[in-house]
Amino acid sequence: MAGGSNRKGGAGGWFHRHIPTREQLERNRFVRPFAHRILHSELWRFTRRSVPRGVALGLFVGVMIPLAHFVVATFLAVFVRANIPAALVATFVGFPVVYVFIVALAYKIGNWLLHLDASTAIQPLSETMQATNTGTFLERLTGAGTDTALGLFVIATVLSSVGYLATSLGWRWWVGQKRRRRLIEARERRARAG
Repeated sequence: MAGGSNRKGGAGGWFHRHIPTREQLERNRFVRPFAHRILHSELWRFTRRSVPRGVALGLFVGVMIPLAHFVVATFLAVFVRANIPAALVATFVGFPVVYVFIVALAYKIGNWLLHLDASTAIQPLSETMQATNTGTFLERLTGAGTDTALGLFVIATVLSSVGYLATSLGWRWWVGQKRRRRLIEARERRARAG
């Protein structure tokens, strides 16, 4: 490949081609009514707080909501002040090929939790879900049965928590590496000068 086209290859190039940029959203007629909120520069900056929030939000939305990941993640990112590009990239956990395995695992987890709950005398999970209509809400949100919807909620919560922690730690490590590199370069410059 030629020099310039080589940079757009692989996963990075695929994301670059499929995730809308700030400018593309600005020109979109559906976004225009909300542009003053969605296109706020704070939501597009990569900071130590906004990126982990965006990753966690995107992972949660990617697992819980079967359709319109980008739209839901973008609008929710505004409310939690998360990085929109990070949220959009993280929604790809709900990519159809992966989602089939997530749903199968969710069914097993939800079925196990409800079976375990049914074997207890007080059944706290079932009673709480029934009293608060959580089961109905999860079913409508995910479009799945109670077992699978509960499992999807568990997976989404765990995955988004792990994503938040991993991104936060990764961000700290990256900043630490940059700082160490700058300190080493400064020492080398001082040694050469003195």
